[in-house]
Amino acid sequence: MTTSAAIADPASLGLDAAALEALAARARRDVEDGALPSCQLAVARHGRLGFVASYGRVTHEGVERAAGDDTLYVIFSCTKAITSAATWLLWQDGLLGWDERVADVVPEFGTNGKQAVTVEQLLLHTAGFPHAPFAPLDWDDRAKRLARFARWRTEWEPGSRFEYHPSQTMWVLAELIERRSGEDFRAFIRRRVTAPLGLSDLHVGCDDAVHPRVADVVHVGTALTPAELARLGVAVDPANEVNEENLSRFNRRDVRAVGVPGGGAVANAASLALFYQGLLGCPPPGGSAPWKPETLREATRVRTGDLVDPMLRRRANRGLGIVVAGDEDRPFRGFGRTQSPAAFGHMGAGGQVAWADPATGISFAYLTNGHDRNVLKPGARGVGLSARAAVCAGAPG
Repeated sequence: MTTSAAIADPASLGLDAAALEALAARARRDVEDGALPSCQLAVARHGRLGFVASYGRVTHEGVERAAGDDTLYVIFSCTKAITSAATWLLWQDGLLGWDERVADVVPEFGTNGKQAVTVEQLLLHTAGFPHAPFAPLDWDDRAKRLARFARWRTEWEPGSRFEYHPSQTMWVLAELIERRSGEDFRAFIRRRVTAPLGLSDLHVGCDDAVHPRVADVVHVGTALTPAELARLGVAVDPANEVNEENLSRFNRRDVRAVGVPGGGAVANAASLALFYQGLLGCPPPGGSAPWKPETLREATRVRTGDLVDPMLRRRANRGLGIVVAGDEDRPFRGFGRTQSPAAFGHMGAGGQVAWADPATGISFAYLTNGHDRNVLKPGARGVGLSARAAVCAGAPG
């Protein structure tokens, strides 16, 4: 395996062996039953990996083999926590303010109702343009990128409501990183986030050497009919860009190379679990956590108040680019009931999930390349796995 830290004896980290096996059994079941082609999971505590496992088979650019701990996955919206954490460093350095108007930094953005959008609204999904289109391959063409920003229009008054922006706000945050740091956003993330933590298997933007290790995205299962969705009271946005066609584009090298800031990073579960250890202030041995404790307190505080997620019909509970478990409705946000209200993280397409729980010091990552057409199964899977991972802290460490 090529994880950035060796796996420690779970008992030395206060992890319960029986709870880890129950977690692994739940993850294995979906592969053994044929529901998913492969999955990978990791549990970390005190800056060390205590458990890593991979199950199933994957295809890498036409070459099939067993999934291993060195297999990399496109982590889709789990990427948002990484891009957001990079902006936290700009705030920490005094280079960016949450109440700054985006148009004051990126004048090209300040059109069509977007003039008053703030940096904080980008991070909270309250910016008002959740369906604005952006083609990933436009990113490295500066003229096309800025033209996209200028054409976007708000659909409702910024700050007045919450609605998940699948990728839109993260494109703008990447632009803010570049303008305030003077550096390509991908290079900034490498220099300030992944390199200090020693995460050689977490990539925002893939080079040629990485692609042969990335599992191809595949689609599985059967979609629910409109009648079934209505009967279950599930609201699905027909204009949502997280669809089969768009997810499949990440099997292309040119798309993965962009490092889509809202959903295109590539990683293994071990690196993602260790990233969250860094957010807890527990970097892997030999690494350093770039975020100060006050920065983490600022970023993980719930800022959306009583705003409701229209799809889930529950409070949004958002910090700066991350989801916070919060109240008893936490399973609707991707967290298990066994997690503390302070747990924070982000989910990704296909039921992928990664989080840290300050109450126990555990971080967890679950990845898969299988994307279920049934929109309810991935979320339920992620919640079930999270609930099992949360109770792996069998003893104080």
